Amino acid sequence: MDELARRRLLAVQPLADALGSYTRRASPHYDQVFEQVSEHVAATGELGKADIGALVVWKRLNASTTWAAELMKTDDAQVRKLTRAMIDATTRSSDSPPDRARGARNALLELPGCTTGDALASALISAADPQDMAVYDQRAHQALSSLGLPLSNKRGRYGRYIEIVTDLRAAAATRGLAWSARQVDLALYTLAASRK
Repeated sequence: MDELARRRLLAVQPLADALGSYTRRASPHYDQVFEQVSEHVAATGELGKADIGALVVWKRLNASTTWAAELMKTDDAQVRKLTRAMIDATTRSSDSPPDRARGARNALLELPGCTTGDALASALISAADPQDMAVYDQRAHQALSSLGLPLSNKRGRYGRYIEIVTDLRAAAATRGLAWSARQVDLALYTLAASRK
């Protein structure tokens, strides 16, 4: 077993503990907005500005920034066109989750709020497929670092992140844990918060 595979296996227990901690203390209603948007994506195959606004509040992003103003100036038809392309890439079942993540992230590069950074883009992508796609933010990044699982900030980070998440899910499966990508990102978030 190589060193990285060993680290992934060692990461399962702290992640399982963190996910258990999150589940015990979080409101069972916290993800309702995310789940409603995800159901809407599944039913319509697109996201509009109202859906993105809901995810901004859910993700607790700052909606008074330049990107938010630019998003509001963008025609909703264009927003839906870009998000349909992202959803098509996300749900392309013939590709691996990391490849789907890369395609989905690239599809959003013209959407205000998604041109740089992965926080909002990952929330949109994850809403399209919470089983295989995870929300990325700095806390997830910090947790990975604390587990000895490096993630570079260079271009293409979200695809590499999903690669790590997919590997962590596989490592957890060897211990009988059937985690979704969303559960992994919740565990990473909780682990980072507990180490502050």
